[in-house]
Amino acid sequence: MTRCKRVLALLLMPSCLLTGCALRSDKLADGAGLSVQAQADAQKRADIRLQLATAYYAAAQFPVAVAEAAEALRAVPDLAEAYSVRALAYAALGQTAQAENDFRHSLKLMPGNPDFANNFGWFLCGEAAGVRAAEAIPYLEQAANNAAYRSPARALVNAGACSLRVGDGLAAQRYFIRAFQYEPASAVTNLHLSKLYFDQAEFERAQFHLGLAAKNEVLKVDALWLAIRIERKLGNQAAENDLAVQLRRRYPSSPEYAAYQRGAFDE
Repeated sequence: MTRCKRVLALLLMPSCLLTGCALRSDKLADGAGLSVQAQADAQKRADIRLQLATAYYAAAQFPVAVAEAAEALRAVPDLAEAYSVRALAYAALGQTAQAENDFRHSLKLMPGNPDFANNFGWFLCGEAAGVRAAEAIPYLEQAANNAAYRSPARALVNAGACSLRVGDGLAAQRYFIRAFQYEPASAVTNLHLSKLYFDQAEFERAQFHLGLAAKNEVLKVDALWLAIRIERKLGNQAAENDLAVQLRRRYPSSPEYAAYQRGAFDE
C-alpha cells in the first residue's frame, strides 16, 4: 500500500538563556514525536478503511465502499487510492459526476499511476453511451505505454473496445494485436480478434483465434454462434454440426439458436 508522505514543519525557537534551552528542546522533541505518532495512527486508520472500501467494492456493496473510502480520506485527505476506489464505486452506482471528480482527483495526486489512468479511461469509454470514447483513448494509451504497468494488455483491450465504439476498426485491430502479444492466451483478446477477422472474411485467422479462446474459456452464446458461422464459411460441416449441438443443448431459447434454425447465418 502506498503511503502518503508529508513534510513536518520545523519550528524555529527564539534565542534563549542557556539554563532554559535544554528544557524547551526536550519539549519540542516530545511534541514532534507526538506529531509523528499522530500521523502514523492516521495512516493506519486510512489503510484499514481503504482495504475495507476495496473489499466492499469487490463484493458489489458500492454504497458501503463509498462510505469506507470517505473515512479513509477523513484520516488522510490526500490518499489517492481512496479517491480511485470511491470513483469506481460512484461509477457503479451511476453517480457519474462524483465518479469523474474523484477519478480526476486521484490522477492529480498521482499523475503517473497507470491503474488510475486505465480505470478513468474505461469510465470515459462507457460514459453517455460511449460518446466520450475518443476522449478515453489517451488515458488508456498512457496506461498501456507505462513500463511499470503490470497489465498493459488490459488497457490495450479497453482501447480496442473504445476504438470500436467510435467506428475505428483498424485502430481496434492494432490495439488487440498488441494485447495479444502481451497475453496470447487471453480469451477476451482472442474473441475480439476472431470477430474482427470474421468481418474481414479472413476465416482461417478467425478460426485460429476463436480456438485459442475456447482453450481457456467455455464459449458463451455469442462466441459459440460465431464459431458455427466460421466453420460454415470454411465448409467444415462436421465441426459446424458439433457446435450446433452445443448451441441447442446449452442455449435452446437464445436468439442465436433461433437464427441457426432459420439458417440466418449472415444476419
